[in-house]
Amino acid sequence: MKRGLALFLAALLTALTLTACGGGGGYSGGSASSAPADSESQTAYDDSGDEWKAEVREFGFDAPAGAAGGSPAEPGATTEEPREDRLASAKMVYTASIQAETQDYDACTAALEDLVDRLGGYLEYASSDSYGDGSRSASYTVRVPAKEFRGFLKTVGEISHVTSQDQNAENISERYYDTESRLETQKTKMERLQALLSKAENMEDIIDLENAISETEYQIEQLTGSLRHYDSLVDFATIDVRLREVLRLTTVEEAPPTFGSRLGNAFTDGLRGFGDFLQDVAVYLAYNWTWMVLLALIVLAAVKASKRAQARRAERFGGPFQEPKAKRDGFFKRKKKDEPKNPDDKQP
Repeated sequence: MKRGLALFLAALLTALTLTACGGGGGYSGGSASSAPADSESQTAYDDSGDEWKAEVREFGFDAPAGAAGGSPAEPGATTEEPREDRLASAKMVYTASIQAETQDYDACTAALEDLVDRLGGYLEYASSDSYGDGSRSASYTVRVPAKEFRGFLKTVGEISHVTSQDQNAENISERYYDTESRLETQKTKMERLQALLSKAENMEDIIDLENAISETEYQIEQLTGSLRHYDSLVDFATIDVRLREVLRLTTVEEAPPTFGSRLGNAFTDGLRGFGDFLQDVAVYLAYNWTWMVLLALIVLAAVKASKRAQARRAERFGGPFQEPKAKRDGFFKRKKKDEPKNPDDKQP
């Protein structure tokens, strides 16, 4: 009896084992049969993705990462570009303003113009002025390649004495690429309008299409001009230079540490200022001597005319001219305290 029960249990376990193996094989066979269908659907999706990406790029845009036809982005991965790539693609406009002075005006201006030529730039504006004291000044608007911007500023500081310098860097990437995108849109619009015009048969439609084409051409010209202007600002930096000729260069002196040094510097500066004042007076007299001589002649003529008038007045009254007694003695002549009013009242 026990032997029969053991055989029955063994047969039951064997049957269950065979059933499990058959079920597993059936599942595996089902997965293998469904693989070709999945592959075909994936291929069709990739093909449709490539067509979609081509249509997107036709309008000047890039397909996003992970789109059909491209490899999907991994979780946690960043699409941020390196800093060097961002700066390389950025549209930067560099400008600067320099105030400088020199004691050798001719040599400094010649060196500045030669520097602009060597760096591949040009002078957009140049002017010079002369003053009454003999000094001169020059103003320049310099355009140099953007890559030579730093080098130009450094060299200007070597050939002249820079007293003031301002720098500015402006990123116009947003405006530039927005203008570029709008230009591409207008060009696509132009192509469609021209295609419609070639198929139009109604005169009213033809006139409307020609007006639309004319307006689109105007927009394309405006946007193209803006891009050219932006390219000029980006490719060439702009520097305004103001150069003055001076007798002594401006120096930035530190505060003297002792009272004696301060007193000595004040005495020296006072003498220097007095000397400069005398020089200015001499230059002023030399520059205006003709007017001063004319003024002196006018004063001399007036004095002589006054004396002649006094002489004629004296001859008219029959004697030398004398001032009135009241004017000569004064209107409020004081009397002595001890002098009596009546001479008979004098005391003995």
